[in-house]
Amino acid sequence: MVQQARHYLDYNASAPLLDCARESMIKAMSDAGNASSVHFEGRAARKTIEKARSSFASFIDFKATNVIFTSGATEAANHVLSPVIRAGGHEIKISRLYLGATEHPCVLQGGRFSKEQIEILPTNHNGILDIHALEAALETHDAHAGQPMVAVQFANNETGVIQPVKKIAEVTHKYDGFLVVDTVQALGKMPFSIEDTGADFLIFSSHKIGGPQGVGAIVLRDALLSPMPLLNGGGQENYHRGGTENIAAIAGFGAACEWHKENLTKNIKIFSLRDSIEERLDTICREAGNEIAQPVFFGKAENRLGNTSCFSVPGIKAETALMALDLDGISVSSGSACSSGKVKKSHVLEAMGASDEEMQGAVRLSLGWQEDNLGAERFLAAWKTIVGRMAA
Repeated sequence: MVQQARHYLDYNASAPLLDCARESMIKAMSDAGNASSVHFEGRAARKTIEKARSSFASFIDFKATNVIFTSGATEAANHVLSPVIRAGGHEIKISRLYLGATEHPCVLQGGRFSKEQIEILPTNHNGILDIHALEAALETHDAHAGQPMVAVQFANNETGVIQPVKKIAEVTHKYDGFLVVDTVQALGKMPFSIEDTGADFLIFSSHKIGGPQGVGAIVLRDALLSPMPLLNGGGQENYHRGGTENIAAIAGFGAACEWHKENLTKNIKIFSLRDSIEERLDTICREAGNEIAQPVFFGKAENRLGNTSCFSVPGIKAETALMALDLDGISVSSGSACSSGKVKKSHVLEAMGASDEEMQGAVRLSLGWQEDNLGAERFLAAWKTIVGRMAA
């Protein structure tokens, strides 16, 4: 019996490692040296890190000196969500953190802010942050206690919904606040400018773009403004983040950035496949008859990442669908993969006002640059079988 090839359609959880990233990591692991050492091997290690920093900075079209490498986006979030900001020779107190209800858990936890300092803001039914609620909250913010900080995802990991970050930045800065933008899902999936976001601090992750897991980055829009270090140590990363650098992972991240800079336009064209998949999902359910409800596509009325579709067919539970798809060689998700690994109710869809039945059936499809029409066809055929069983 010949086993069918698997098709991986869960890029928002983690992208497969790019060949160029693997090769860069192997080379870096073969070299000796601590990047803090002054001898030849140490200088070579430092050169590897700085090359990766330049590659990442070139990809996002920003200054390499404003890039801080971390162990991933979760560490980056905990670093930037700080009640104290360094500004040249003095410190700025941040007294309150304002978050959208659909943020990623690593942001929603609030970093180094206490629970009493965190305020969760509502979103509309399409997952867009309520700008009026944000402005009302900032208008009543106690400026004497300290300045406000706002954190928002550029693009949501579950629905792909893209936030109006420039407008959010305008409102935040109007009230002397600092804006943190979680750019993890946007990188490599849409063109954007750091300056256009208006963000003061941005966080990134390597493994969402085909780099290795366990490395990420923080970008400071102004090098003179930075959160207090989360990890103190030997002064690495220009005294922003202590600890010996993970040279191999950083090298892989840099290589992935170089690949995406060359292939971004081609990748975005692949993502256009999402719309035809949604149309055909709708047709499959309609042709199944009255026994099957029409799919609900979350956030469809707003701008979304072109690779992401989060949908639910009432009556079909996500856990059942995911197991059937997995057995048929199709890897998708029920939402974020950053918690227990189990199918559970999505806080994102709950904030968007989805019903319990819709949440129980939510499936997330996230396409990637290494997939093609065959993966989409296999997914649609498998879904047609699932629907057929339900209608029988």
